[in-house]
Amino acid sequence: MNRTTAQLLDDLATDVATRRRAEVEEFDHLIAWADANVVDDPAGAATIRDSYVDTGIPIAGPGAPLVSEFALGELSATLERSLDSGRDYVGKVIECGWRLPTIRDAVIAGKVPVWKALRVADLTRVLSAEAATYVDRNLGFALPGCTWAQVDRLVAEAVARFDPDTAEERRQDAADRRHCTLHLDGATLDGVVDQTAVLDTADALSLEEAVARRAEELRLSGCEEPLDVRRSMAMGEIARGDLALDLPVADPRTGEVTKTLKGKRLELVIHVTATALGAVGSSRSSNVGRLGTTNKPILLEQVRRWAATRGTQVLVRPVVDLNDHQPVDSYEIPDRHRRTVELRDATCRAPYCTRKAEACDLDHAIPHDKGGPTCPSNLVPLCRRHHRAKTFDYWTYEVIRPGLYYWRSRNGRSFLVGDSGTHPLGPPGGHDRHPGHDESPWADPGFPEH
Repeated sequence: MNRTTAQLLDDLATDVATRRRAEVEEFDHLIAWADANVVDDPAGAATIRDSYVDTGIPIAGPGAPLVSEFALGELSATLERSLDSGRDYVGKVIECGWRLPTIRDAVIAGKVPVWKALRVADLTRVLSAEAATYVDRNLGFALPGCTWAQVDRLVAEAVARFDPDTAEERRQDAADRRHCTLHLDGATLDGVVDQTAVLDTADALSLEEAVARRAEELRLSGCEEPLDVRRSMAMGEIARGDLALDLPVADPRTGEVTKTLKGKRLELVIHVTATALGAVGSSRSSNVGRLGTTNKPILLEQVRRWAATRGTQVLVRPVVDLNDHQPVDSYEIPDRHRRTVELRDATCRAPYCTRKAEACDLDHAIPHDKGGPTCPSNLVPLCRRHHRAKTFDYWTYEVIRPGLYYWRSRNGRSFLVGDSGTHPLGPPGGHDRHPGHDESPWADPGFPEH
């Protein structure tokens, strides 16, 4: 029987209330988790706990507890977050739990939404204990009805009143917020990326004039794209024009020009894999490639357009066989093996980690001193933090097959990690299972059969 609109709205209202209760419970559980995983080490030095080396790290403001580095990694995976995302989220909860008690109690009582409290905590983490107490005392009872402009003003007042040196530093360092970020990791299948920037006003006016002028030149030269597209193209034209210049480089100490730095043309590097060669002519794969070590799909038509761009230099790398597992005798890893692993595993292969493989250590899954070969099938990219956690046995993993890994934490959390991301296998005693080597691990939800 079809439900009426009124019944659907009643159900949705129930869903909202259920979600809010769940968020408060998670908030409360995280505060309890922090209390159970405090490292009593004010200096932040390493301590020995249960035969492994752990470190207390600060993730909230002064006066909040230091939490176990390795335990935080396990918690982040349980929350299905990367290390950085987990540290940021849990840090804000701990900030509320220890330094903003009035706001914390309002959250637990259901008077303030969790998201609103965490947004305030994000602002107070850099404040002194006195300034944070001032914000909590003056904002806790009024937060449900406050605007963010009012919150920002109160935080600024707390800084000026209790930490004038910091207020002066903020005034002097305001320009440091300037940035120009090209989000290359977010490149889409269509071959486009987002850019964000914060500029000095004078610089912004100059850039606006240059972009507008170049976009108009494109129109006059016959380009029929809309204005927004031509403005985007203009940024590339300006960049390529700059790369063609011979630019003087001054010694930062003396100011003398010591050399001339000539820019290079746009370089398109194509890695050809044996798998790709075997797929030529296949309707399933022939139109899709992979974008660098991010391993993200990219339409080959977009690659052809890049190659046809004026001034592009195309460099085709030798064929790389991702299934080549020829070992070498030494512990040192040859460049060809590193390149193979980086192309196979785009990121750190720990649960939910997004650190690029090219910035990772290559770990011998079976230690070299225990007979593990130095070959791609036994090499796994791990960021330094996950590498340390694995070295000290807080995490263990097994290679199901090259590119697919079974991870288990010290407290029994288990995950399957591969090209399709991280798939939690459940808590100890629940749905946890070890995917055997003869079993297809891609049968799990979220890991479609390849």
